[in-house]
Amino acid sequence: MVSYHVCEYQDSDYKSVVDVFTKGAEEYIPSTFRHLLLLPQTLLLLLGVPLALVLVSGSWLLAVVCIFFLLPFLWFLAGQPWKNYVSKCLHTDMADITKSYLSDRGSGFWVAESGGQVVGTVGALPVKEPPSGRKQLQLFHLAVSSQHRGQGIAKALVRTVLQFARDQGYTDVVLETSTMQIGAVTLYLGMGFQKTGQRFPSVLWSLVGLRFVQLHYSFPSA
Repeated sequence: MVSYHVCEYQDSDYKSVVDVFTKGAEEYIPSTFRHLLLLPQTLLLLLGVPLALVLVSGSWLLAVVCIFFLLPFLWFLAGQPWKNYVSKCLHTDMADITKSYLSDRGSGFWVAESGGQVVGTVGALPVKEPPSGRKQLQLFHLAVSSQHRGQGIAKALVRTVLQFARDQGYTDVVLETSTMQIGAVTLYLGMGFQKTGQRFPSVLWSLVGLRFVQLHYSFPSA
């Protein structure tokens, strides 16, 4: 097994962190496309529009051409939520990771390194308006490069956030992840997180039929 260690983010890690984060998000585009194809409304679109063209024009060739236009459009639609998510993050909290995550004792950003390279990332920020009597930390941007999965790196990064939260006196750690990220959901549940709800974060996510799962970890002493 390849050795790795988790350490606090440094500005020199920025390019590698963005690379791991971006590739990690965009790798879900093919599976989102397959998921989109199986939605009832998509099947109705792929069957109904070509059939309507046949009934109107009498041309099966036109129907086939229509399908060839619809498939690239659906691929584009499947990719937009992920691309928009990456773009939003790179223009907000990840535009300056040091400023966003390391300027306050109550937040943090960590990387996992192996062989001198960044292979994993995770960040955490305090929840601005937690429930009354709670002090909550939100976990962000858990990602591990595809070549280094299955080695316990993601679990080590989550444990880093949990230990940080415990040391800083937080009562809970919360996060959101998409229903497409099955491995991540399984990891969190296996580490003691509980599902608390689901939501569509935007119209684009609802169009591709993907929700964000909300998860919650409470410390026993809280």
